[in-house]
Amino acid sequence: MTAGLVAVAAALVAGEGAPQEALLAARWTARAAAPVFLVAYLASTLWRLWPGAATAALLRRRRQWGLGFALAHTIHLAALLVNIIAFRPRPIATLFGGGLAYVLIYLMALTSNDASQRLLGRGWTWLHRIGIHYIWLIFFISYASRAIHADPAYHVEGRILAPLFLAALALRLYARSKRR
Repeated sequence: MTAGLVAVAAALVAGEGAPQEALLAARWTARAAAPVFLVAYLASTLWRLWPGAATAALLRRRRQWGLGFALAHTIHLAALLVNIIAFRPRPIATLFGGGLAYVLIYLMALTSNDASQRLLGRGWTWLHRIGIHYIWLIFFISYASRAIHADPAYHVEGRILAPLFLAALALRLYARSKRR
């Protein structure tokens, strides 16, 4: 949460006028949420590949990392809505894709407790498995599109973060293949 609020504050200081401040706040809050997501996304993978005290601690706290991501991305949603409503409308397909990600984020957050896990059984597993991979996909598409964006100002972000998200998926797939 702190990183998201710092990102908003930095955008308000760095931006030159409300449209740029809103754009920077939306962009920087997503960047602040991304590493929190990656920790939750990779916690079990890291433990499976390198069991030890540090990775066991990540795995034990995976639920908290996921809830932290939901909170950080809620700050991103607020910044994004200001940007979309006031300054930069988005195509309906983008809004639908991102909106579905938020539905999944909040469903996962609401069911991130032992009681929901017991009540939903395999449905809980499917919700969280599909949800986390869909969120990964939205991050990846967002950053990959920046890597080839017409405006070169987007390239660095995309060319660093898209491969990072791809590497996270590759690591998960590698750990899964070793499990079999």
